[in-house]
Amino acid sequence: MRANRRSETKPEVTLRKALHRMGYRYRKDFRLDVGAIKVRPDIVFTARKVAVFVDGCFWHACPDHGRQPTTNEWYWDPKLRKNVERDHRVNEALHTAGWQVVRLWEHVELATAVAIVVEALDTGSEHMSDAR
Repeated sequence: MRANRRSETKPEVTLRKALHRMGYRYRKDFRLDVGAIKVRPDIVFTARKVAVFVDGCFWHACPDHGRQPTTNEWYWDPKLRKNVERDHRVNEALHTAGWQVVRLWEHVELATAVAIVVEALDTGSEHMSDAR
């Protein structure tokens, strides 16, 4: 599992480059301490308090593209379930702390992903955006 990246994935890098070309500046893989929860969103706009996550379809159990492993189910089922539960806890903790959370699946088209992030930055609202 060492080959599985936590950061610098292709969808994340592609989104970051597109946002940078548009003039947006951000922090990448920046640690946020929210109470007892420590989290590293893929892209963080600290001044606007927007945290962006680009979630992999397998690791976060995408309903469209995620698949259930057929071998070692005893290991993978609880692991993937815990990932989804952790995502919900992180979303709630960040929202409670005043952050806007944007979660994107890796399969979301770049133009759509950019539009969702830009809308979150422009509106500055405190609702959670979830393009999943």
